[in-house]
Amino acid sequence: MSAHRPHLPLARILEMNLGFLGLQFSFGLQQGNMSPIYSYLGADESQLPILQLAGPITGLLIQPIIGAMSDRTQSRLGRRTPYFLIGAILCSLGLLVMPLSASIMMAVSVLWILDAGNNTTMEPYRAYVSDRLNPDQRQLGFLTQSAFTGLAQCLAFITPSVLVWLGMNQDWVDEHNIPYTVRFVFWTGAALSLVTIVWSVLRVPELPLTAEEKAHIEAQPTGVGATLGEVADAIREMPVPMRKLGVMMLFQWFAMSGYWQYVIYSIGRSVYGTHDATSSAFHSAVLTNGEMAAFYNLVAFLGAFLMVPFAKRWGAGPVHAACLMAGGLTFLALPHVSAKPMLFAAAVGTGLAWGSIMGNPYTILSNSIPPQRTGVYMGIFNMMIVIPMLLFAFVMSGVDLGFVHFGLGVYDKVLGHDPRHVLTLSGVCMFVAAGAVLTVSEGRASTLREAQA
Repeated sequence: MSAHRPHLPLARILEMNLGFLGLQFSFGLQQGNMSPIYSYLGADESQLPILQLAGPITGLLIQPIIGAMSDRTQSRLGRRTPYFLIGAILCSLGLLVMPLSASIMMAVSVLWILDAGNNTTMEPYRAYVSDRLNPDQRQLGFLTQSAFTGLAQCLAFITPSVLVWLGMNQDWVDEHNIPYTVRFVFWTGAALSLVTIVWSVLRVPELPLTAEEKAHIEAQPTGVGATLGEVADAIREMPVPMRKLGVMMLFQWFAMSGYWQYVIYSIGRSVYGTHDATSSAFHSAVLTNGEMAAFYNLVAFLGAFLMVPFAKRWGAGPVHAACLMAGGLTFLALPHVSAKPMLFAAAVGTGLAWGSIMGNPYTILSNSIPPQRTGVYMGIFNMMIVIPMLLFAFVMSGVDLGFVHFGLGVYDKVLGHDPRHVLTLSGVCMFVAAGAVLTVSEGRASTLREAQA
């Protein structure tokens, strides 16, 4: 095993994860800009969760299937690399077109292409790290991905404010009310997404398959039915630790969905006193959220590296629980902040939570699943991300489609059409997620040491 997976120096681990910089820059652009883009084009706040369904649904459909396919792929480029490249091209095309959207329907359609690209790349990339690194380096590998996530999203969120600081008018918009700052940053992301992924696969290519791995792949049935059957079998045979992680994922990602979709609107009301998406004050709220998100992603970038010694000592589970509680405190506090500087103090907790979310759960997962099914289980694990997002859309939205009424309409009926109440609910969910992860014994350092012994 050690001969097949050579020990990599830190520089190589950084290079192999550089593609995550471009991938997560794209995700950062979506988190910071898609809700405002929909609002600029005339969408109501209560419609936002349903308009954001492209990400969860493409993740639900694409990632487990692509994960299973990549487990069985043999090509000159490797098992995972073809999916990196296809996804990167789709993602770049989506980023190029999105800021030119002329209607809500066009923006929704382009988002589906963009998210299809992102999801085609995501889980094979995580499986690639698990394939390439020995178990004793995986924690560093996944936390390095987390660090690049923080850095990428920091850059994605701060770039529009940098443009304004350099003299671009924040109220300079096109005929569809979309600011030109959005156009510039999306086009930057299109280039970054493709270049960084190509760099990673050229600098740290996949390892050649062993004779045993080739024989295992060749023995597997092929075709769409076989792929879907593999996903179904993997779900039925899911390891117990992964099932327990599913409870944590439910509350953790329900909370993050609420935060990302409504924090701008909360800031708009509590700090800038507006809910008008076409006002200059709302543009200020969008930029302020970008600055705050850049700050918490910088915290995530630094925090991911600082978590390594703590996770080695106490385990990824307890460290993740502590970080989720820090994020929960932030979500509870934000609706009551009325001064811009205090937003950044509160955002430290969000940064710690986000830095942990993108690394520690994958450390627990990778050490509890069979290596020959890494791709499919990474894809299924992503289903545990997107199902809470779909649930959030169903719970919050209330849309009459004529022939059917979709959603419970909690945003209007229970939360009073007030985004600050969504953040409060998200804070409570983060504390429930923290309690859930502590039930997973494989996340504790003592259990891991026993397994290695």
